[in-house]
Amino acid sequence: MRHGSIPGVRGRVRPLTLLGDPVLGAPCAEVTDFGPALSRLVEDLFATMYEARGVGLAANQVGESLRVFVYDCPDDEDVRHLGHVVNPRLVETGGVSVRGPEGCLSLPGLEAGTERYDHAVVEGFTVTGEPVTVHGTGFFARCLQHECDHLQGRLYTDHLTGWRRRRALRRAAKAPWNRTNRTDQGVS
Repeated sequence: MRHGSIPGVRGRVRPLTLLGDPVLGAPCAEVTDFGPALSRLVEDLFATMYEARGVGLAANQVGESLRVFVYDCPDDEDVRHLGHVVNPRLVETGGVSVRGPEGCLSLPGLEAGTERYDHAVVEGFTVTGEPVTVHGTGFFARCLQHECDHLQGRLYTDHLTGWRRRRALRRAAKAPWNRTNRTDQGVS
């Protein structure tokens, strides 16, 4: 029998914020209240991430400008990493810089080859205020860097240059979910 709760079971699925929403482009605020509202937010983040079939989700991706993210992500050896970090700081990156496909729940259906280090260390806190350090390699390191970027107001497209950046932004502009493609709440 499993002890403890399964993340997200008590959470509610929230609407995702999409490219163009101002909350995605601004740095998030530090969490100062480690009370029940924070626990509910983490549960909601897990529920929303699972519903959207993601491997990580930052609070600003559901419209909350707070420094919190959740993850349920494998590394390159297919080892599952599951957890959350409050007030995370990316304290170390290194190893080899690898260009790999990267997507984002705030840019649904799109991805681009993005360079990330294959090793990352994040320090922060749990919802109860306990210190936590998370080490990631491979795909999980990419996830940790991606989520920390979100909390700084950056998207993976901000790491792209030249034709890769132009192509990604052109595809985003043409995507059916893009607000600039809508007229009178219908898709044009």
